[in-house]
Amino acid sequence: MKSIAKYFITALLTLLARVVIKKYKPKIIAVSGSVGKTSTKDAIYTVLTSGLLVWKSDKSYNSEIGVPLAVLGLENAWENPIKWLFNIVRAFQLVIFREKYPRYLVLEVGADRPGDIARIVSWLKPDISVITRFGQVPAHIEFFKDRDELIKEDGRVVEALKAGGLLIVNQDDDDSLSLKTKTKSRNLSYGFKEGADIVASNPQIMYEGSDTPQGMAYKIEYEGNIIPVRIVGALGNTPIYATLPALLVGRECGVNIVDGVEALSKHVPPPGRLRIIKGVKETIIIDDTYNSSPIASEEALSVLKELRADGRKIAVLGDMMELGRNSLSEHKRIGERVALSCDILITTGIRARGIAEGALVGGLTEKNIFQFEESYKAGKFVEGVIEKGDAILVKGSQSMRMEKIVEEIMAEPEKKEGLLVRQDPQWSRR
Repeated sequence: MKSIAKYFITALLTLLARVVIKKYKPKIIAVSGSVGKTSTKDAIYTVLTSGLLVWKSDKSYNSEIGVPLAVLGLENAWENPIKWLFNIVRAFQLVIFREKYPRYLVLEVGADRPGDIARIVSWLKPDISVITRFGQVPAHIEFFKDRDELIKEDGRVVEALKAGGLLIVNQDDDDSLSLKTKTKSRNLSYGFKEGADIVASNPQIMYEGSDTPQGMAYKIEYEGNIIPVRIVGALGNTPIYATLPALLVGRECGVNIVDGVEALSKHVPPPGRLRIIKGVKETIIIDDTYNSSPIASEEALSVLKELRADGRKIAVLGDMMELGRNSLSEHKRIGERVALSCDILITTGIRARGIAEGALVGGLTEKNIFQFEESYKAGKFVEGVIEKGDAILVKGSQSMRMEKIVEEIMAEPEKKEGLLVRQDPQWSRR
């Protein structure tokens, strides 16, 4: 019965979303790729809202039901039939009456299985398509024949571009670059490599005092101008990558590059994406608990390695899901990288045992490796083992609920709803 109701609601809201787009004619910006979609979507929203009326996908809603909800400006009602009824009524109001509607929609579009994006772009035609990164073993590859099939699916947002549209690709990712062949539309590129239309350089962690990280400082080069940029609250290249297409989208939509940079200085990256959180016992937490994949894990471990800390460096890593036949080899490979980045490894989940095995091969001693099946048990252990000055990376796939570990060791747990991922009542009951 639930599946029938879900099908009916999805079909109805999709129909109403199509009508709303036809009626209000917003400019549509679609963001796709394997890594960094939500961070990029949020950065684009920040730049555009500096002077324009904009809506965006809520959180990481990028599915067949999530995209129509974003178009209609509605929240996910989960299993509440009253709220779903309210959503339907509100959607009909947008259709029947002339209401205030945004000029721009920034939408995240994702695929868990073949055909997911194809169904969305059968009715959603972007004016601008932004492609992030993929990696050698992309996230969500489990239900695809191979990585080429996954990249082809993400490329649907390129093929769906309107005539006269704009494609923005990652210069540093060959798979992202390859999607330029899918369209005759204009294209721009971004990245750290020379030759991109907007280039980032000199990324550095900003510190308060000697060892308290605050965010990232870097420079961008655009049309011959070099501009310093600062992002507060998150670490690594991932938040930097998010800002580059955001500035390109801003220019396309009439936002001056300097105004865009100013807007980004106040930007708050989404929870669970390499966010800096104060921990108990005067520790620092790198909260990367939204999800996990090999390329994202490598980035997070690089951040931990580079980070200055008075104490030890501790990696708390959970299973990487949806890797299919690549699961065992990728967990072991990431484990070998762990030994270069931390003093102590704590794993959560059956698959993460492979990370522990790889860490032993990489040179981490057995006495500094601890394994748990569930996040709440790992959280209790982490709380007991950390000491003043330690830096703790916490990362794992969504289903591992690694945010529970962060909640256990954060200095201000009363602020968890604003700082951590998956704090909706529906998640707290799981």
